Amino acid sequence: MTHVSIIGTGTMAQAIAAVARKGGSTVDLVGRGDTTPLAGDVVVLAVPYGAVAEIVAQRGEQLAGKVVVDITNPVDFETFDSLVVPADSSAAAEIAAALPAARVVKAFNTTFAGTLTAGTVGDVVTTVLVAGDDAEAKQAVAGIVTAAGLRAVDAGPLRRARELEALGFQQISLAAGEQVSWTGGFAVVA
Repeated sequence: MTHVSIIGTGTMAQAIAAVARKGGSTVDLVGRGDTTPLAGDVVVLAVPYGAVAEIVAQRGEQLAGKVVVDITNPVDFETFDSLVVPADSSAAAEIAAALPAARVVKAFNTTFAGTLTAGTVGDVVTTVLVAGDDAEAKQAVAGIVTAAGLRAVDAGPLRRARELEALGFQQISLAAGEQVSWTGGFAVVA
C-alpha cells in the first residue's frame, strides 16, 4: 500500500484522492497554506501551475527523495492561447530542476476530474499517461492508477512532459470553448 500526500484540495485533488483510496492507498490532503509535514512516499502537486514555485520554496527539503507528481498544465489562463513555459521546456522539467533530489513524474494532466471519478472516457477505461526519468517512480504512480481499475500508459521520459502539457492544453481549450464537456476528454485505445 502506498501513502500519498496531495497538496491541494480542489476538484482534481479530490478526484486523485478518490482514485488512490479506491486502489488501497492512504491519502493525506494538504492545503497550500497548510504546514502539515508531507508523510507520503508519493506527493501530488494538485495546484495551479502558478502556485508551484511557492510550494517548492516552502517544501523543497520535504520533497527530497519522494516521488513528486506534477499534474499541472502551464496554460495562460487569461487568454487560453498558449503555454507559459519556454517552447523547449515544460512545467515538469522546471519542477525537476528546482527539486533535484526528488523523482519527478508527469501524470494526470491529460485527464479531467470527471473522467478520473467515472473511471471512463465514453465507453473506454480512463487512461493516465505517465512520463518520467525514474522507472520506479513511474511504476509507483502507475500502480496507484491501476490498483483503482484505471489504465496507466508509460508515455516515456520526462522530456515527453512538454507534449503531455500540450495535449492537456488542447483539452482544456476545447472544454473552455464548449467544444467538449469538462466530464469528457481524450481516450487512449490500444
